[in-house]
Amino acid sequence: MSLFSLQPWFLVLLSMILCVFHVISCEFQRVSKFSGPPTFPIIGCLISFYKNRHRLLDWYTELLAKSATNTIVVNRIGARRTVVTANPENVEYMLKTNFNNFPKGKPFTEILGDFLGYGIFNVDGELWRTQRKLASHEFTANSMREFVMSTMKDEVENRLLPVLESLAKTSQVVDLQELLRRLAFNMICKVSLGMNRCCLDPSSSVSPLAKAFDMASEISAGRGAAPLFLVWKVKKWLGIGSERRLKDAVDAVHEYVEEIMHDKKKAIIEKGEKNYGQDLLSRLMLSGEEEQVIRDMMISLIMAGRDTTSAAMTWFFWLISRHPEIEQELVMETNFMNEKVLDYESLKELKLLKACLCESMRLYPPVAWDSKHAITNDILPDGTPVQAGDRVTRFEIRPVRSDQPVFVPLLTAHMAGGLKVLVRQRDKLR
Repeated sequence: MSLFSLQPWFLVLLSMILCVFHVISCEFQRVSKFSGPPTFPIIGCLISFYKNRHRLLDWYTELLAKSATNTIVVNRIGARRTVVTANPENVEYMLKTNFNNFPKGKPFTEILGDFLGYGIFNVDGELWRTQRKLASHEFTANSMREFVMSTMKDEVENRLLPVLESLAKTSQVVDLQELLRRLAFNMICKVSLGMNRCCLDPSSSVSPLAKAFDMASEISAGRGAAPLFLVWKVKKWLGIGSERRLKDAVDAVHEYVEEIMHDKKKAIIEKGEKNYGQDLLSRLMLSGEEEQVIRDMMISLIMAGRDTTSAAMTWFFWLISRHPEIEQELVMETNFMNEKVLDYESLKELKLLKACLCESMRLYPPVAWDSKHAITNDILPDGTPVQAGDRVTRFEIRPVRSDQPVFVPLLTAHMAGGLKVLVRQRDKLR
């Protein structure tokens, strides 16, 4: 066959290639008109994402601060198209106006499914509503509030303060972040499961259960931040690397919680329902829910309660240490409360403390972002198109004025190495 006879086919092939590149180019231009990271045909922003995979919080903050609408589009090969927004109108649209179109979605629940299972933070629809109603009812009960208060008081007076006093006597430097993580873990375990599982002494090792929680949380979060989601799925299928460690950690957590559930069930049968414990697990076991759902719900509450509480307290103390005048006012307010009985209702009188905690969490949110997945095509209030299956992430960034957004540099790096503090006795005059 001569070259001349091949020429028509060559032209057809060349035309097809040019058409493909034209479509890719148009798609690239369409995506690029929205703010976001440097994006290229086919691979998208994979290069930038990979470079910033260990500092996604900082990276998203930088990109959002430069966006006129506080919304960016992150599109990379090997992952779902992601819309990241800190626009209040977009957030209200997803959480209220068109709530039903933005559930957590299967991609989200798949990432955390091995660890959280059917827990309240990993389900949608009726199962979510049922667990939310159940947890809300239990936590608002007066007996539960009293149990929470007595637990906190016992942990602080009989565990935390003795540790701080011993550190003050020897002028030791302690990682306050780690200390508060242990404190939060103890409190949430006592309230949820009815028992303590962590020693506050910084010289002692972390409990096996806490280590298993850390391992499972870290690897599960790593799934969501992986440049190519297929990698962790292959590792899980082969049972190797981080996925193997995740399985071992989840098995350890499940075994521990199920053992506690077995002991409580036995105690309830032997002592009768009227003699059940005050902890949340005992209450839920009497509610008639399936044991697997209760187990997963406990794991979700422990994970969320420990990490968010310790993060909020760490940032709070860090901010107070930088504002001594506010510290003095807080000391005066709490000294005034020493003359009263400390109970749940009396906490409402600590108005300055509440204001400081709210401001601390405004500047440094314990949960910096949350993701949903669109069911159908949609358009956010700021004009950003959302395609069915897109991941839409709500991000926390608050503007002081419309032309001057708050930018917190190195948001996570501040706490990357913990918060080292020197513990000492307070001057009596203060």
